[in-house]
Amino acid sequence: MASDNRTRGRTPAESGRFGWIDGSLATVVLGSVAVVVVAGLVQVSFGTYSMTLVEAWHAVSDPAVLFDPRVWQAYLLGGELPEMSKQSLIVWNIRLPRVIVAALVGTNLAVSGAIFQAVTRNELASPYVLGVSSGAGLAVLLTLVVFSGLAPFLPILASLGGATAFLLVYLIAWKGGTSPVRLVLAGVIVSTVFWSLQRGLFYLADDLGVVQSAIAWTTGSLTGVDWEQVRIALPWTAFSVALALASARQLNVLLLGERTAKSLGMSVEKVRFALAGVAVLAASAAISVAGIVSFVGLVVPHMVRTLVGSDYKRLMVGCVFAGPALVVVADVGARLALAPTQIPVGVVTGLVGGPYFLYLMRKQQDMGEV
Repeated sequence: MASDNRTRGRTPAESGRFGWIDGSLATVVLGSVAVVVVAGLVQVSFGTYSMTLVEAWHAVSDPAVLFDPRVWQAYLLGGELPEMSKQSLIVWNIRLPRVIVAALVGTNLAVSGAIFQAVTRNELASPYVLGVSSGAGLAVLLTLVVFSGLAPFLPILASLGGATAFLLVYLIAWKGGTSPVRLVLAGVIVSTVFWSLQRGLFYLADDLGVVQSAIAWTTGSLTGVDWEQVRIALPWTAFSVALALASARQLNVLLLGERTAKSLGMSVEKVRFALAGVAVLAASAAISVAGIVSFVGLVVPHMVRTLVGSDYKRLMVGCVFAGPALVVVADVGARLALAPTQIPVGVVTGLVGGPYFLYLMRKQQDMGEV
């Protein structure tokens, strides 16, 4: 135990270029990859056309698909698909995109939650709790219901909505500074107001299909996603994750406290809001393709932190892999638990995250003054 603590206490510079990669982080990464692979195979195996796990694996690893540049051009850039077998067509064109989108959503929400927890120095913080999810969701619904011509810009509009919500939360919570309790309470207030506005938008939609899509956004659903959603989310995910990984040092400094960070030469407020912007972008990328999937940004960073420690270089890498594992498994449950009826994945994550949130609140010894 003492040796493990000493290992976790070393900085990357002290441990060598890759000294921060320890056994606990390797376990989280490899375990998460294994969970995603197994859950993904289960996801692509069952449906109206069912197949065995072995058949699903052969379809996923079909060389005729994997090494055909025309296939990847069609999937990643749009276009006409070349000929492929029936199983490969079902797996690659219908079912596999859902697994990929679930993985991207999990990555974004986990990274976003980890950043918010450092920025606010509050392990109860997450995009959902701080109102960012409801703000981004409201922007998405406004686009779908009122400004449908702006649909190609969903991630940008969702980011603006999430940023607006976070600024409101910060302004409400500010009283010569903030506290964990005030941030959480302000997040509840903003989420409630934005949630009411979302409900009100339903009455402006004349098309039943738009209303059904709006309901799917507010509950968090991966039903019907395809390669278009992959194309929307992938570049924003890569960008936000790269920024998050590059910001690990700044996040570690913020955890030391505002006074210590200033003594080290950090412009705390500028760094805090820049990192909050990265968190908003990551959360918005997830919301723009899956709607409001609750509590992933709360649960995943906390679970990874208990396994790999609080060093954000390890924590962020762990979140990048553990987030997809949680959402992919949750989506398997959402799709297959009550088959043929599919429930929104946000319902499943809420059933897991709600009790976990209460556990964290009970665990906190000092929640701070209001």
